[in-house]
Amino acid sequence: MPPGSSRRARARSWLLLSLALALAAPVLVVAGSWLAGASPNWAHLRATVLPDYARLSLLLAAGTGLGTLVIGVGAAWAVARLRFPGHGVLEWALLLPLACPAYLIAYTWTGLLASEGALQRALSLPLPDIRGPTGAVAMFTLVLYPYVYLMARAAFVGQAALAQEVARTLGAGPCRRFFRVALPLARPAIVAGLALVLMETLADYGTVAYFGVPTLSTGIYRTWFGLGDRLAAAQLAGVLLLAMVALLWVERRARQQRRIAGAESPPAPPRVLSRGRGLLLAALLWLPVVFGFLLPVIQLAAWSLPRWRGLLAPEFLRLLGTSLLIAACTAAAATALGLLLVWARRLHADRPRRLAARLAGFGYAVPGTVLAVGVVIVLAGLDRGLNGALAAVGLPRPGLLFSGTLFAVIFACTVRFLTIPVQGLDAGLQALSPNLDSAARSLGRRPPGLLRHVHLPLLRVPLATSALLVFVDTLKELPAALVLRPFNTNTLAVRAFELASDERLADAALPALAILLAGVAPVLLLTRSMRPAGHGAPGGARLSMESHAEESHADPR
Repeated sequence: MPPGSSRRARARSWLLLSLALALAAPVLVVAGSWLAGASPNWAHLRATVLPDYARLSLLLAAGTGLGTLVIGVGAAWAVARLRFPGHGVLEWALLLPLACPAYLIAYTWTGLLASEGALQRALSLPLPDIRGPTGAVAMFTLVLYPYVYLMARAAFVGQAALAQEVARTLGAGPCRRFFRVALPLARPAIVAGLALVLMETLADYGTVAYFGVPTLSTGIYRTWFGLGDRLAAAQLAGVLLLAMVALLWVERRARQQRRIAGAESPPAPPRVLSRGRGLLLAALLWLPVVFGFLLPVIQLAAWSLPRWRGLLAPEFLRLLGTSLLIAACTAAAATALGLLLVWARRLHADRPRRLAARLAGFGYAVPGTVLAVGVVIVLAGLDRGLNGALAAVGLPRPGLLFSGTLFAVIFACTVRFLTIPVQGLDAGLQALSPNLDSAARSLGRRPPGLLRHVHLPLLRVPLATSALLVFVDTLKELPAALVLRPFNTNTLAVRAFELASDERLADAALPALAILLAGVAPVLLLTRSMRPAGHGAPGGARLSMESHAEESHADPR
């Protein structure tokens, strides 16, 4: 490479790293909040509410982790290793609760179990009030177990028959073979799925705020808006961020060990159950699907039908328009930035470009409340600096250009969901042979032409899939939109949360149902990725969806 070209490449590398650092600035600000010293209110928080925040956060994480392990691992083993009536449908139906955010299922189950609710009327029995830590654990378990199910199922399907046969010849029965052979071999994948569950549980705001459970996530919001102490909120966010970093480290370590089950023999054949036992197992496996998806959808639809004219009401159309605008802008920005960072690393994988891509992929582990605190600090400082600079030269001050507009919400969601296109497009590019690049360069294609005529046509599916995932995840995002939205501006998620908080559950049904139905699309894509190669989604879509499942949401959440 000529000296001039080498210098230009290094300059571009450092420019890309600067861009990644700018995107990571909100997280870095929160992480560095302790450098300014403890907030004056920190001693008060530590002596009064911080122990409860930490205790209840750990309680929710422990309860949800246990529940998702039982359902996710049990369902994965049954689907992967057994054959029974309805197996083919359950294989993908068990993923449907991923489409339902935890805060939406909390609203619907509160309505179902209320004194005038459908279940209360149908059963004519006094039903418990689920609003509390136990109810929050139940809601999280119902919508988050698919993370463990997805990871564990892939591990169980790929396990070789040789290990099972050796255990059988040594006299091990089915239960002992499961606990002593299959489960240890699948442990890295299960731990990775469990880490994602715990991150989602600790990051949640809508469910715990609606149920009145004080956690670290709700404590950040209360400290900021209740005490008016931005520094204390940032430092509390730093505590939650530290927990996320620890969980992310555990997940990365587990994924590095996922090839522990590699073997030369083919996978073990599944066992066919008798009709009676198969029907009983199928009925048990349908329970989390019914409670985590079907009943909430039916309840939301029942609430929405008498209000269907509200779809054309100006208020709903404004909500829908604002939500679609934020989601579309975020999807476009995140996909474009992800493509830029990943493609630049493919051209020249030096250390700054590798670090830039790694920084861009960290946002998904950061809770929306933590990210909102960092975005406000960064953008408010940018607004103050811009207004001060213009005033110094005698120009009028423009006011809040960044922190007081929809730009703040779009920026926060872009940082949070940038990891989806980064991971999906990176997987798609890795599937393309480097010989394609060499052939294109030998024909005179420079990097822009290489991207336009070679890479982009081959990345259409992962590009579209990544954009769709970011779009849907942005529609569901509650904490960042709740904190950063401009005055008198709402999204579907925020409006549903406000109406549910005012106990107007039926009125919250239309925006809630719109969010839930939007979440079905990426779940359907994910179900296609579970099919054998050549019978499901194209390779790019499959790679993108698998990367999203391993890195995130979902969740679509």
